[in-house]
Amino acid sequence: MKGRVSKMEKITDIKEIRKKIDETDEKLTALLVDRFDLSGMVAEYKMEKGAAVHDGLREREVLKTVAENSGEEYARYTRIIYNTILDTSKAYQYSLMPQTGSFLEPIERAMQDTPELFPETAVVAVQGIPGAHSEAAALKMMPGAQLMYFSTFESVFAAVESGMCRYGVLPIENSNNGSIGEVYDMMREHEFHIARSTKHLVNQKLLAKPGTKLEDIKEIFSHEQAIGQCSRFLSGLEGVKVTAASNTAAAARDVAHSERSDVAAISSEECASLYGLDVIAQDIQANNTNFTRFICISKDLQIYPGDTKISLMLRISHKPMSLYHTIGKLSTLGINICKLESRPFPGSDFEFTFYFDLDATIRDPKVRRVLAELASELDFFVFLGAYQEV
Repeated sequence: MKGRVSKMEKITDIKEIRKKIDETDEKLTALLVDRFDLSGMVAEYKMEKGAAVHDGLREREVLKTVAENSGEEYARYTRIIYNTILDTSKAYQYSLMPQTGSFLEPIERAMQDTPELFPETAVVAVQGIPGAHSEAAALKMMPGAQLMYFSTFESVFAAVESGMCRYGVLPIENSNNGSIGEVYDMMREHEFHIARSTKHLVNQKLLAKPGTKLEDIKEIFSHEQAIGQCSRFLSGLEGVKVTAASNTAAAARDVAHSERSDVAAISSEECASLYGLDVIAQDIQANNTNFTRFICISKDLQIYPGDTKISLMLRISHKPMSLYHTIGKLSTLGINICKLESRPFPGSDFEFTFYFDLDATIRDPKVRRVLAELASELDFFVFLGAYQEV
């Protein structure tokens, strides 16, 4: 079977072809409106019966029939179109239903209970030592923060989880060197929520003891992210060993305390002043617009006014078009996915956990509905937070 379109009489005049397309589009639009009206009736029936919106068996039957009726030549394309039609029909059905359910209750409660203003001061956990970039990011978000320093990212998560600290600040990605995989992996292992985020401009300097020259350096210490950001500069140094450190501030401190005079650290100008070092090379990162994004995490869900970003963590079935369906639900509402990160799920056969950052506010009822839809359909769905980036 070739399909109906292939049986049409061939037209060679482009104006006539476009006229036929316009006529066909007019008919399609009318039929789609009819289909949405029928979807609305289905929604009313499901509300009366307490049935779920998503019906996987029904969707498979529809797609199978569409493929058979389209013929071999067009089946692939009509299936894609009908996947979108089914996604938008479900989105319309959700829009008609009252917003209830276990997923929405904590969000509604957080919007009601969270204070109007983000706090100026609180006990905040950061990874590193005085002078670390996490310290600067924490003070940018919370000028009066009482900082507690921890040696690892996991310790920051644990301090927030245990209630030792009200908030924790962690780097999540760099504009030049990408995501910080270690933090993303730990996000799956700990219970937390994102309350705020910020982008911190990072200008990397090469620091050494007073009187040391660049040609004297035999070994450079820094965090692996800073090393990656400065890879172009480092590749131009011959015979210099590069060693990873726990963070840039610790690298500067260790160089200052070292008995060697041939070592240097990639760190900040603040650390040069703090640890009595000289800047022997300025702005050595590959790009002068070198930003690191930090998140502020809390144990309890807090949604402060002015939220413009939403972060999600979910697992999608390892089947063709599964990710497409999820993205399609968001794109139906015009939601921009500003970040999509995948990390392998340990112990699985190439299954992945996906992290979504959305440009959206949870205060929009349509956004809440589509998230409720995803939460009901996926076996693993975590709402990480709705927050403002400052």
